[in-house]
Amino acid sequence: MTSAIQSFYKNKTILITGGSGFLGKVTIEKLLRSTEVKRIYVLIRPKKGQEMQERIAGWKDEPVFSVLLESKPDALKKLVPIAGDMLELDLGISLADRELLTREVEVVFHGAATTRFTEPLHVALKTNTRPTRVMLQLAREMSRLEAFIYLSTAYCNCISFHIEERYYPEHLKCNADQALGLQEVLGDKLTNEAASVLMGKFPNTYTFTKALSEQILEHESGDLPVAIFRPGIVVSTYKEPIEGWVSNPVGCTMLLFAVGMGAVRTAMVDIYSNANIVPVDYSVNLMLAIGWHTAAEAVVRKKNAIAAPPPPIYNHVPSESNKLLWGEYRDNSAALGDVFPLEGMKWLPFLHCTTNPWVFRLLSFFYHYLPAFFVDLVLQLRGQKPHIVKLYQKIHMQMEVLESFCINNWSFTTHNVDQLWSIMSPADRNVFEFDMASVNWKDFFYKSISGLRAYIAKEENTPESIKRGRILRARLLFLHRLLQCIICLFVGLLLWKLLRCVLNF
Repeated sequence: MTSAIQSFYKNKTILITGGSGFLGKVTIEKLLRSTEVKRIYVLIRPKKGQEMQERIAGWKDEPVFSVLLESKPDALKKLVPIAGDMLELDLGISLADRELLTREVEVVFHGAATTRFTEPLHVALKTNTRPTRVMLQLAREMSRLEAFIYLSTAYCNCISFHIEERYYPEHLKCNADQALGLQEVLGDKLTNEAASVLMGKFPNTYTFTKALSEQILEHESGDLPVAIFRPGIVVSTYKEPIEGWVSNPVGCTMLLFAVGMGAVRTAMVDIYSNANIVPVDYSVNLMLAIGWHTAAEAVVRKKNAIAAPPPPIYNHVPSESNKLLWGEYRDNSAALGDVFPLEGMKWLPFLHCTTNPWVFRLLSFFYHYLPAFFVDLVLQLRGQKPHIVKLYQKIHMQMEVLESFCINNWSFTTHNVDQLWSIMSPADRNVFEFDMASVNWKDFFYKSISGLRAYIAKEENTPESIKRGRILRARLLFLHRLLQCIICLFVGLLLWKLLRCVLNF
């Protein structure tokens, strides 16, 4: 049976922003491997001493493109870099490139953004919000445009704990015009100082500027074929192109890696809250399906002279029938600790979770800072520079940024996503699978932990390497139990002496 989505993308010219990022690379790979696109323009920021084409050519050595290049060795030749910079007013796109894009591009995936939660507000506005308006203006000039898909986040309206597929203007204390206007008038320093006032209840600049971008699309897209894609926490691949691939340890992947190394042993996490994670390949499949559906809906509206509604929104999170809790995330990962143990472990991996900040501080002192102090002391005695305490300070700063997303509980409606899945043919469902109800979480974690070992820890999943990891784990387990016994004996002795003092008194 013919795939309607594959037919739609055949001979299409695509523009992708954020193509050098994690989700961007998976999107490019999927388009090149599963469809017959004509060309993909990739907006890339130039770097000193490295040509843009060289950067793309270097992708051939990345694992995510290995399956593609086996079947289509020349596939990356369809990629054409376009010099651009999100921080510049016109995105740094030259006049010649702008004319090229407006003449040829048919589908746009706008995903470029800074995902750092601690980014200063002026940088987040310049990188996340203003470029959305500029990209929309560029799209309005594209004579062949069929679909414009904006990559948002499921948490851009995290002030509400139940998030529907709609806009939330009531959360914004100022609109996009006001925020961008104030930034221009006040300058960078004053804008950052006024951040708490402008942001209101938003926990960070990332979610705030993403919400502003959605407002721009709601009010300024007009009759353009626009849709908004809101994925949850995007993690490693599940099934394709290779199982368990992830490019770098960020977010919950960073925490998982740190726990696997035995470095992080306690965290502020509510084990009964929903872990709204989504495999990156499922997210990409849904985004491509949204592109197809958006174009089809625009054709119907044009044929029947129907005015375009505000861009539809698609929330992509685990299904209500197949939820995942943070406690299950922890336990599934821990259960695989002996299956894929890391050779670089520093201590026996374990994680104690709490939602009480005072308990967390107490556990952090004993589990993190006290051992770090003794290690630094040993380093000093050996004439080396102490750095472990500072390392834990940085880790705790990152954990603090993620804290609200790990101790609060969100639920979502996914009507638009469910409806899109229901109208897709069996052939489309097979090639562009994104139904979260079908995810086998135990299977996913097996692949994810295996990938974490291979692609983040850079340890091959060979029998020899795994054996060495298990031997190290056994040693660390012995040392862990020995330390527990010593601590128990010390505490018992201390209590006995205190009891004797009380009795003698």
